[in-house]
Amino acid sequence: MAESMAGKDRSEYRVYSPEERQAAVADVAVMGLGAAARKHGAPKSTLSRWSRAQATSEVIEGNAGGSLLSDGAVESEITSAFEKSGTSVPRVARVYAPSEKARVVEYAQAEGVGAAQKKFGVSRWTIYDWLRRVKRAAVGQGPSPTSGEDPKAIELRRDQEILGEWHRHPGLGPSQIKNQLRRSGVKVSVHTARRVMEDAGYRPPKVERRHHDERYEAVRPNHMWHLDFVQRFINRASTFTLILIDDCTRFVVGHAVAESEQADVVVKCFEEAVRLHGRPEAVLHDKGSAFWSWRGISRFTAFLTELGIDQVVAKHKEWNGKAEVFNANLHKEFFDVTRFFDVAEMRRRLSAHLSWYNHQRTHHALGGLLVPADRYYGRADEVLARLEAGVGREAADGLGLRERCLELFKVVSHEGQAEVWLLGKKLLGLPA
Repeated sequence: MAESMAGKDRSEYRVYSPEERQAAVADVAVMGLGAAARKHGAPKSTLSRWSRAQATSEVIEGNAGGSLLSDGAVESEITSAFEKSGTSVPRVARVYAPSEKARVVEYAQAEGVGAAQKKFGVSRWTIYDWLRRVKRAAVGQGPSPTSGEDPKAIELRRDQEILGEWHRHPGLGPSQIKNQLRRSGVKVSVHTARRVMEDAGYRPPKVERRHHDERYEAVRPNHMWHLDFVQRFINRASTFTLILIDDCTRFVVGHAVAESEQADVVVKCFEEAVRLHGRPEAVLHDKGSAFWSWRGISRFTAFLTELGIDQVVAKHKEWNGKAEVFNANLHKEFFDVTRFFDVAEMRRRLSAHLSWYNHQRTHHALGGLLVPADRYYGRADEVLARLEAGVGREAADGLGLRERCLELFKVVSHEGQAEVWLLGKKLLGLPA
């Protein structure tokens, strides 16, 4: 039977005319659901659905014809119509507040479960379950169903958390808002975040997606850095922002703002990044004039050769995709939502934004819970352990970065005790 149904084409199923449907529904009221299904050769579920639809439409059409009934009267009419048609009344699950559960339980204890069912419309099984949970809670064996916050109050506080995070960072989308709240200990779904934000005026931007399968990621911090310029007009003044981003961790290791793409700016910014974070093994950039020379050797190439750093030139912009994605997010989350009086103000705000990006903004490429600094400084396992333990907002408070170093291998002395570090993770020494 199953094989015959599976192999049956959709065009072979029987199609009933409106007259045949009405005749089948009429027989359901007279003969019953099973007998009518056998007579007309239709499934019971189909006849039941037809009967319910006809009963509901008759009541609604009657109410629209001039008999103005209240909501309760309409519900009563629909219930009686279902009973006349020989089908059961569909039940819709309802969420009861703790105060409503308390009233039902008190009435059931005083008048009985049957009386409580008739008065409040709650099933006997549900009332018995509430009574059992109340007894267990009285001896300390679980929470009581009659205590706790109103679900509407919980939803209101959840919506306030979503809108608060969105208003603080209006450039973030629903998925990013969900990740930010999850790191703070608040669990919401992307669908809920999108619904709340759209009700408050959020409109998703139109983004052009280009599919490509060639993906790669560096295996450790400072394995490869990406370099790229972002052009933006600030009050008719053209600015070029240089971004240096680590491939493995998405950590911004350096930035600079200039009036044009200049080799001097690239060399100076790169020197400062090396001084702060150490020397990378390789760099990747496009064929911009500040990075690459078509004839001879550019200043930046000579500088990298002197430091012993490999230089990789991207033949296609997808090779430098991590920097391109970061630039798009920088436009969406910073330039498009902020107004600047002059370039000096843009520089100040950009430094604050990049600090927030490195240490507070969660990243999808890092699993949605980690920020770039977590992976760059080797504290990802500690942060995930704290989030799993429910620490929430204080997940990074005790995980400072002052004592962390990024050398491939380093032995230091701290308070008279030897410590061995490998890529930002302490292997031997006093507990952190």
